[in-house]
This record gives sequence, C-alpha cells and structure tokens, in this order.
Amino acid sequence: MASSLFTKILLGPRSIHTSSSFFTHHPPPILSSFIATKRLFSIRAVPTSTAQNTRSTCWSPCMASSIVSRRATYSTRSAPTNEPVVSVDWLYDNLKEPDIKVVDASWYMPDEQRNPIQEYQVAHIPGALFFDVDGIADRTTNLPHMLPSEEAFAAAVSALGIQNKDDLVVYDGKGLFSAARVWWMFRVFGHDRIWVLDGGLPRWRASGYDVESSASSDAILKASAASEAIEKVYQGQAVGPITFETKFQPQLVWTLEQVTKNIEEKSHQHVDARGKPRFDGIAPEPRKGIRSGHVPGSKCIPFSQMLDGSQSLLPADELKKRFDQEGISLENPVVTSCGTGVTACILALGLHRLGKTDVPVYDGSWTEWGAHPDTPVDTTAQAE
Repeated sequence: MASSLFTKILLGPRSIHTSSSFFTHHPPPILSSFIATKRLFSIRAVPTSTAQNTRSTCWSPCMASSIVSRRATYSTRSAPTNEPVVSVDWLYDNLKEPDIKVVDASWYMPDEQRNPIQEYQVAHIPGALFFDVDGIADRTTNLPHMLPSEEAFAAAVSALGIQNKDDLVVYDGKGLFSAARVWWMFRVFGHDRIWVLDGGLPRWRASGYDVESSASSDAILKASAASEAIEKVYQGQAVGPITFETKFQPQLVWTLEQVTKNIEEKSHQHVDARGKPRFDGIAPEPRKGIRSGHVPGSKCIPFSQMLDGSQSLLPADELKKRFDQEGISLENPVVTSCGTGVTACILALGLHRLGKTDVPVYDGSWTEWGAHPDTPVDTTAQAE
C-alpha cells in the first residue's frame, strides 16, 4: 500500500536551477500530496513556506573555477579522525564515494512552523537520505524523540540502507541544530564514523553547490520503511533484513535517576543548553505542564554560544572560552541537557572538538525533569 501510493505521487529528482518565484507560483505537487500520507511518518504536517529557501544555486563561472581549484587541497576520503564536523568543500569532493552516505536530519521547534520532510523534498543535498528525528524514536513514552531501543534503531537504520561500513555525514536545514542529535544517536549505538556538516544546508547552498528538488521514490520509500520498521519492532513483529548492528554505549546517555543522583554526588558538571530566561525560571517553557527553572547545581551555556554567525561550530579556543566563563573545567566530567535532548547534543559536539569525547546527554532533559512531580527545581529567585 505504502509503496504504490508513494510511487504514484513522487516526482523524479532534479537539480535546482530556477528562481525562487518558480516554487512560489508552482509548488511541487508532492508537497500537497504528502499531507494525505503524513500518517506514514511521525511528523506533524504544519504550514510552511519554502520559497525563501529555494534560491537558485546555479554556479557562476567564477564560482565553478574556484571550486575546481579547491579540489587539490582536499584529500578524498580523508575524513578528520579528531573532529566531529566536516566542511562543505570536503563533502563536495567526496560526495560520490560509495561508502559515504549523506543524511538530512532536519527537525524544527513546533513554534517555527516548518515541516522538515516538505523542505527536504524542495531542496536537499544530492543523494541525501531523510532521517525522521521524531519517528526514529521510542514508541513506549510520551516524551518527544527519546532514544529507541537498540533493535528498533537497527531496524530503522537498516531500512534506510545504512550499513556499519558506511561513513555518514549528517546535516540539517538550520546550519547546525538537529544534526548534532542524530550524530549523538549513532554514537550511542556504537557508530563513530559519523560527522556533522559544518554550517549544514545553508552553508552548502551559499558555497554554490547544487541541491536536488523533489525526492526520488527510493528516498521517500526508505524513510517510510524506517518508520514502519520502528512500529513493527515495538509491536513485536518481524522486520526486514538487518544491515546495521548496534553496540550500545551506555556512558553517552543519562537517565532521570542518574541526574538525580548527580545532584548529591556531583560526579559530573551539569550544563544546560536552554536559553538563560528559561533556565532562570523567568520565562515559561514552550510545552504545557512543565515547570520553569533548572536542575539544582546545573549551569547554563545556551547552545547558540557554540556557534558563529553562520551557524558553524566555533574554533576550539573560542569554545573553551565559553566553558571557562561559566566555570566548567574540561578536566572533569560533564553531562549536558536541554529542553528535549536536541540542543544538548550541540554542547556535546563542542566538547568533542575540545577533546571530551565521552560526554553523556540527559535524554529526557527538561521536558521530563520539569514535568515530574518529585524532581527538585531551582530558579534564579531561589538562588538569590
């Protein structure tokens, strides 16, 4: 059913060489068609405007020649072993390598009114797979996009066509946001050959590199199959062949119980990636029924402080300054959290650049902690 339905509505991939007005007056049919099939994905279909993100990416002769001249400076397949990110130039030079797979992991806050699958269909890096952050998640909890079980993750990733031998480059539509979450997820399940694309899709397009418009039937069907695989695992049904084997790394993920224990033991420095007003308890949480404030003893470094104006990861010396300013010692263990476990991964990414590769993320983060009736909550007023 799903296969035949998607085959009927899909358009073939093509590179964007048109002005943004084309999409304003002639939206791709798949955008409206997708609404009717949204139940195949675990994504809310929300109103979105993609015209501002579909500017022409045609190369000028100058741009093309500069890209060619750069090729000599990038060694194919020499991904950095000590860096969590790769540049758009590196990816361009290695895009056609058979064991490199590119993953679009775009996800947006509900109030942004952006639909990641629709934006993927309008413009994505050629050949990129789509990773549904909300869909490839634990189906036994009401908390948003919690880590799935090992079996469920393996089934979903296998359905996407990813294998253990693959090198993965993950990106998102904001520059550097939800891609860090998927980077962390793969590492939790034992796959270290993964990098975040520094600056994401905006940097890729600003550099003059082509994007594809509309998704191939293969890409959409794989995304659908991944969602269906997750459902089958949690329903106890058999799934297709498994091409990706997991090796769970428990040291990279924390639970509510571990955070509670840490308040007394202080084995880890707890850093919260939310904005300061939410951390201080003077701004309401965006989700209903959740108290404002922070975990006692935690400190606040908003995730935006890890990034420059182009949404790329800051150099190591600048990152270190951010942690030094909040009294976070890189010599001691750190655990990170945020609202729902997404931007906490950006802090983990920054700490990885600084050599701390074992930073756990509190998966439930403030959505779990602030809604729990028995967890202690501090605010700025209390501290004063």
